[in-house]
Amino acid sequence: MKKAIINGAGGRMGQAIARIISSNPALGLEVSALREEGDKTQTPADVVIDFSSAQGAQEAFNLAKDLKAACLIGTTNLPERFLFQMQEEHKIPLFYAPNVSLSVYFFGELLKQASQMYAGYERALHEIHHVHKKDAPSGTAKKLAEAIELPLSKVSYERFGETVGTHILTLSSCHDQIMLKHEATDRDLFAASAVHIAAWLVHQPAGFYTMQDYARFILKSSKKDVTL
Repeated sequence: MKKAIINGAGGRMGQAIARIISSNPALGLEVSALREEGDKTQTPADVVIDFSSAQGAQEAFNLAKDLKAACLIGTTNLPERFLFQMQEEHKIPLFYAPNVSLSVYFFGELLKQASQMYAGYERALHEIHHVHKKDAPSGTAKKLAEAIELPLSKVSYERFGETVGTHILTLSSCHDQIMLKHEATDRDLFAASAVHIAAWLVHQPAGFYTMQDYARFILKSSKKDVTL
């Protein structure tokens, strides 16, 4: 079994990831330590999984390098300097995505196609998240906007109740309107995907990986039953 340190273990995602790893031994992972920002952890591990804060993500990255372990970072709103640092990593397998759901990644690919097909239409992206979310617009909204070359001025947001995450692209002309929507109804969508990615990442050579790399692997292994 490959050992995983969960960084930000007290958060909602951290708790969900720990639960999913424990209930799915067939994936080949087990939790070796639960870590919070500032903890001194030197427990042996094969992968460090981080959903915490900007400071916590940096700590997780440094810890993974010290342990020579793989590192999966799903924390959003990271400093640009740190993003560049991750992209240049070549000593450990490092995966970063502001949204680790394969379903959301494929949604982004659909938005690219729609933007091309409806060229000339006015476009606007709206996102809705729970009231506890600190960054706005969300990291996912920014990534989707970037994918379709939509200015951030065309991205709106709202924080409502316990909404897990909703993203809506509206394409408008003077004659019609098209709306494409992705709505996450359960946080396990992201947690389960993160666990599957971590199980894949521990077997990859050193380097920087994104959702595009994982999606390519899934499409090549399409006969396998893998959670989106």
